[in-house]
Amino acid sequence: MRYSAANNQTKLIAIGVAGAAALVVLLSSLYTVHQTQLALVVQVGQPRAVVSEPGLHMKLPWPLQNIVYVDKRVLNLDLPTEEVIAQDKKRLVVDAFARWRVTDPLRFFQSLSDVDVARVRLQPILGSNVRRVLGAQTFAAVLSGERAQLMLSIRDGVNMETKSFGIEIVDVRIRRADLPAQNSDAIYLRMQQERVREANEYRAQGEQVSQEIRSKADRDATVIMAEAQRSADITRGEGDGEKNRIFAAAFGRDPDFFSFYRSMTAYTSSLKGDNTTVILSPDSDFFRYFGSGAGTQRR
Repeated sequence: MRYSAANNQTKLIAIGVAGAAALVVLLSSLYTVHQTQLALVVQVGQPRAVVSEPGLHMKLPWPLQNIVYVDKRVLNLDLPTEEVIAQDKKRLVVDAFARWRVTDPLRFFQSLSDVDVARVRLQPILGSNVRRVLGAQTFAAVLSGERAQLMLSIRDGVNMETKSFGIEIVDVRIRRADLPAQNSDAIYLRMQQERVREANEYRAQGEQVSQEIRSKADRDATVIMAEAQRSADITRGEGDGEKNRIFAAAFGRDPDFFSFYRSMTAYTSSLKGDNTTVILSPDSDFFRYFGSGAGTQRR
């Protein structure tokens, strides 16, 4: 009885161990693929299958086969700041990045093995294409509307060099393309001096135009004044002539009255005010109308 019980216990232990081993083998044969991943079944270091469907899948138990997961999302690749010499010999500090994804997981595994190695390999390729494309352009072209086309050229150049890696460069972007700090300071100083020079030139041109306008205005004023003075002199002369004609006609009509009128006018003009003193000879013809209504000279 004692021997039979021990035998049964040994069988139970063996069955439990076998069941546990079968469970371990079953669990090691199951794997899941996330919807953001691709799975590569590797057997003894050699890829055997590519699984792109998400869900639960089976393989040979470990260590016969193992799974290498590859991210199929668009990944980011940052490029360290590069100094590029443009076609016009100006130095540019360029900060760029690229976005890439795995298109062929089998080729990707064979050439790059994982994402970290891929980033190390892709950085110098991206940097060389940035230097090549931007180095063939002028500084103004890099900052102009041609910049989008330049980024497409960089992307296509990187894709040409990495087509055997099983990846695709989706996009290349330039965050910043600027002159080094010391060059920027010098350029800003030159720009400031240029603006000051232009402002002084505009002021000089404005002063010249102002002088021309002022001179023309003065000349026109002089001409207008001269014309006005000439017209006034002509009018005054004509008036004096008309006055003399009228006086002559009046004098011819009544000489005695005209002589009397002129004497009265002379008295009015010369004897103004309360303290006027006139010293003349009593026999002067100027006083001929004093004391005699006929205006005859006194003896």
